[in-house]
Amino acid sequence: MPSHHGRSARGSQHRQPSQGGGVYSVVKAPDKTMALKNLLFMNPKDARSIGAYGLLDDRFVFTIGMSDMVEPSTIAPNAFQRVWADMDFERDVHLTPFDPFRVKEDAYIGEIIIQVSFVSRKNITDKIDGQEIAKVVKGYQRHVLSLGQIFAISVPYTSDSEGGITREINLRCTVTEIKSVGEKGAGQQKGQSHFGIMFEESDVVLQRDPESGIQLKNIPKSRMAKSLFKPNFKFEDLGIGGLDDEFNRIFRRAFASRIYPPSMVEKLGVQHVKGVLLYGPPGTGKTLMARQIGKMLQAHEPIVVNGPEILNKYVGESENNIRKLFGPAEKEYKEKGDDSQLHIIIFDELDAICRQRGTKNDGTGTGDSVVNQLLSKIDGVDQLNNVLLIGMTNRKDMIDDALLRPGRLEVQIEVGLPDEAGRLQILNIHTSKIRNNGMLENDVDLLELAELTKNFSGAEIAGLVKSASSFAFNRHVKVGDSANVAPDFEDMRVKRDDFMNALNEVKPAFGVADEELVQYTQYPIIKFDRVIDTILNDGRLFVEQVKTSERSRLFSVLLYGPPGSGKTSLAARIGMDSDYPFVKIVSPESMVGFTENAKINAINKVFNDSYKSPLSIVVVDNIERLLEWVPIGPRFSNGILQALLVLLKKQPPNNRRLLILATTSQRGILHQMGMDDAFNDELYIPNIKGMAAFKRVLESVEMFDEDELVTVITELKDVVDNKNFSIAVKKLLLMIETAKKDDNPTDRFIDDIKMLAATSSSSNDSSAGNNLVGY
Repeated sequence: MPSHHGRSARGSQHRQPSQGGGVYSVVKAPDKTMALKNLLFMNPKDARSIGAYGLLDDRFVFTIGMSDMVEPSTIAPNAFQRVWADMDFERDVHLTPFDPFRVKEDAYIGEIIIQVSFVSRKNITDKIDGQEIAKVVKGYQRHVLSLGQIFAISVPYTSDSEGGITREINLRCTVTEIKSVGEKGAGQQKGQSHFGIMFEESDVVLQRDPESGIQLKNIPKSRMAKSLFKPNFKFEDLGIGGLDDEFNRIFRRAFASRIYPPSMVEKLGVQHVKGVLLYGPPGTGKTLMARQIGKMLQAHEPIVVNGPEILNKYVGESENNIRKLFGPAEKEYKEKGDDSQLHIIIFDELDAICRQRGTKNDGTGTGDSVVNQLLSKIDGVDQLNNVLLIGMTNRKDMIDDALLRPGRLEVQIEVGLPDEAGRLQILNIHTSKIRNNGMLENDVDLLELAELTKNFSGAEIAGLVKSASSFAFNRHVKVGDSANVAPDFEDMRVKRDDFMNALNEVKPAFGVADEELVQYTQYPIIKFDRVIDTILNDGRLFVEQVKTSERSRLFSVLLYGPPGSGKTSLAARIGMDSDYPFVKIVSPESMVGFTENAKINAINKVFNDSYKSPLSIVVVDNIERLLEWVPIGPRFSNGILQALLVLLKKQPPNNRRLLILATTSQRGILHQMGMDDAFNDELYIPNIKGMAAFKRVLESVEMFDEDELVTVITELKDVVDNKNFSIAVKKLLLMIETAKKDDNPTDRFIDDIKMLAATSSSSNDSSAGNNLVGY
């Protein structure tokens, strides 16, 4: 079997049982013209006993030629044949008849790749016509050519430097690759081969030897499709779930053109895609997808690099690291052109090195230089067509715009949170070993888990399975002076209860903010007035509208009313009951001590996170506090105001829907700021007025028995029914809780309400129109 240097080893695929033939002596070819024939010349009598093809020393296959100038019992190879087959003059060799079709059925050459150089180094700068070279090589009809074989040809070329004179020049050809086919034609490609027979449909593809200085023009392209994907490859073999659509897009944009023959792609006048950007939330499979792409391709092993690894403290080293990544691809492209294999470079954390130019003020300019170097390598003057750059980031907004235009990272695919079908695929992948080893209990329903894991990323689902397994481990730990494995550990099974416990432990980053919302919904909503039912019903309608309407992908509602009237609780309850996978609250309580810019960034992050979920609710609580509004002055943060105005009206991306619920106790202030126009609807939440509403609250808390309740109503009827009396439900509940601690709760409660009413009346006498008790 010939090696890349033209040597072969005994026992190669050329070998067949020896029959006939004999021992021959190697002599010099008697005629110089024999050097350009690619034939092993013999005396006609000897040639007839060998046949069309001969096997030399069970290692090298030659096409046999006849000449009366060759003495019997000798063979006359040319100089190139002697180098290839390692033949010395006067040395005896063994030559036997050879039948290619006894070795392999697909013995014809579908495509042969030839490396071309000068026979002797010449000072020739004119380009040699590749079509003329291919024409001569294709003239070797019925000849056997082998991998590593060397032969010489003579082709005409026109020298522009010599005034257009046409003359012959000898070229050295080396066979670097052979793809064989059946007799029907080049369209039925079989695969790599060590030898083959040239015929009329064989494709000749040329490479120039970069060390020879030869220049080619009109290089013929292969008509055969490249075998880019590994045989019998299946996407499910990658072990990635929920990313079928993303894989289909990557295949269509980045790989579909690469499996067609170059001649077909050239007719369309298009270039292959050189860059793909995968962006999306952390843990959704971007890095895994990029790494696994290399496993499905017959390409060079992908180069994987993390963005920060490129950076170097020494001047120029960061840029040099970029150049090194493209070095192997450049070298092969110079040798093979479009026939070189695909080189994949995978950049993780691309935003670390490719941020917007001009945004770094470190004084070194390294960040900008790295971006410039990367741009020049992808789409510069000496652009490569055998490179595919795959970048990954969680922050697409930070990537320099020049990298995102067509011709560079032109295919931008969002790898979002998996849907229910995708989550089921991921659960199947991560529980496959548990199932196959019989350690998954029958009560575990993966469909149920897929439904319960809304907005879980792939990494979080993997964490969920690990957590459930830890609960199963824990059941079989024997606790004593030291923790040991219980004797029944072989009966271990992962049960449904383990997954339910894991769901309480592993929370999705883009899920419902349970802990925050529970603070506002720990007590049931008290429907002291029909308006509360109306508000909850309207909230359900808004939730359904955003979920299903084609025109309301974004809807915002302002809940306004006196302080303590239950605005936040109602907004949180609407969010909790919505069954939306993403519900988060923007509250001034979580931003104490934040600077103005830090608040803007925090608010913007919640909204950006909401865009990653198909259905989201954002509760913007206590807007006047977020805006830092105070009546003394007055003053507020215009930066936060402008950010909120933008975010309240910013449409979410396609296939994303967002419901915004905002609360305020100062609607008039929002009107002055021009903010109330940003909301699609408004809902007013009143204070408690009148004995009917007051009584419903008392009955709901079940603090007083029937006699005590009658006493309270009788004592407070005139006070509560006063048209100037109103009290926030939050204030009333706190007063009830305080009275409970007294030895005589009924009397304490009655006295507190009367005192509050008197204070309110006094306040109304001294201030213009403030009748909101508990403000």
